[in-house]
Amino acid sequence: MSEEKSESKKLKEKLFVKKRSGAAVVSSEEMQKADAFCEEYKKFLDKSKTEREAVKYTIERAESLGFTEYDFTKSYQPGDKVYVNNRGKAVMLAVIGKNGTKNGVRLGIAHIDSPRVDLKPNPLYQSNDLAFFKTHYYGGIKKYQWPTVPLALHGVVALKDGTTADVMIGDGENDPCFVISDLLPHLAVDQMSKTMVKAFTGEHLNVLIGSRPFNSDEESENVKLNIMNLLFEKYGIVEEDFLSADLAMVPAFNAKDVGFDRSMIGAYGHDDKVCAYPAMMAAFDTDVPDSTIITVLTDREEIGSDGNTGMKSTYMIDFIADLAKADGVETRHVMAKSTCLSADVNAAFDPTYADAFEANNSCYLNNGAVITKYTGSGGKYSTSDASAEYMAQVRRVLDENNVLWQTGELGKVDGGGGGTIAKFVANLNADVVDLGVPVLSMHAPFEIVSKLDVYETYRALYVFYND
Repeated sequence: MSEEKSESKKLKEKLFVKKRSGAAVVSSEEMQKADAFCEEYKKFLDKSKTEREAVKYTIERAESLGFTEYDFTKSYQPGDKVYVNNRGKAVMLAVIGKNGTKNGVRLGIAHIDSPRVDLKPNPLYQSNDLAFFKTHYYGGIKKYQWPTVPLALHGVVALKDGTTADVMIGDGENDPCFVISDLLPHLAVDQMSKTMVKAFTGEHLNVLIGSRPFNSDEESENVKLNIMNLLFEKYGIVEEDFLSADLAMVPAFNAKDVGFDRSMIGAYGHDDKVCAYPAMMAAFDTDVPDSTIITVLTDREEIGSDGNTGMKSTYMIDFIADLAKADGVETRHVMAKSTCLSADVNAAFDPTYADAFEANNSCYLNNGAVITKYTGSGGKYSTSDASAEYMAQVRRVLDENNVLWQTGELGKVDGGGGGTIAKFVANLNADVVDLGVPVLSMHAPFEIVSKLDVYETYRALYVFYND
């Protein structure tokens, strides 16, 4: 005979926040779907270490699924699928809705750039018979994490004749890799007595790329000459061509399952491709929504979203303006009715560094997609802070569709902080909140996420698009 619940227990169940049990309440069938979804996600990660590669992957897959490049002179019908390629570094996917833009659009926005180590405009030099690249780090990194990590060179070199050379060295099984050296502990007494900020500076992030001279001539810089000759033979470039290049050093390893149970994925670039991939897949799986849906995979978020491929650019609002004009409505009226999920990550609670978090308002691995009502730093500086009404709307959609979700702040108040693109969308007069995947070791060369959380983020974006 079952024991009758006490009055207090009944009232608690009614009034208290229901503690989410995470993976423990997920069926084995759903877990298998999450694992299968993440197998393809890992392939996306391995092929998309830079924003250019992510755009190429997205467009190729979109075209295979019937998406065509948007043409503002054409007329589109409900169910039509289009994409916009912004300079090969950002891309938008749209599925035209039954009501077009008249009731606003549904926006899912993620960024496809990640912290890395870029080459300087004049990177190549020789010192003491070794050849190096000088670098300028991109985004927020802990500089001490990058020495001794195997690196690959990715990017593009644009030549004066209008052609380009795609560069990718270091990931192939038989490729060489590159590395930033570090000082041995036997001689690092002075280095280890410094704070991490002072022990590892940007000018120390020099990448070792070679050590053999071109030949036995007494000519100076023969090691540098040998490297330049190898690059010329492979890509047809000369040293001056570095001035018109986008080249970056990224970790030279692929995504791997983590844990005896294979429940997690370790990889470079989860922030924010772990949200970009679910947003992309949600768009691909949407047929004919009520309102037009737009997935924006944007660039430059890690350095403030400035530039013509970042969210401070007008490229997204210009596209919406074209769609609105075709529907006979004003852009400002469309934006006032639009809603957005800013698909970005949050810092997962890490028991090893528990002091950095406030446990009651943190997100946890295996507890689903995390909604972050506001980001910023200190007194909510530089954030949009989603309204109570919009939070309720998002909660309803997720709960009605049994999506596993949680909420979380970015660590303790006054513990630091960070931002997303949500504030730029809010400035366009749309309702927006951050929703994404909890991440361990964020911004490190090897970040960790839960497979279940990746899949639930996809489900969240899909039901948002199709609500």
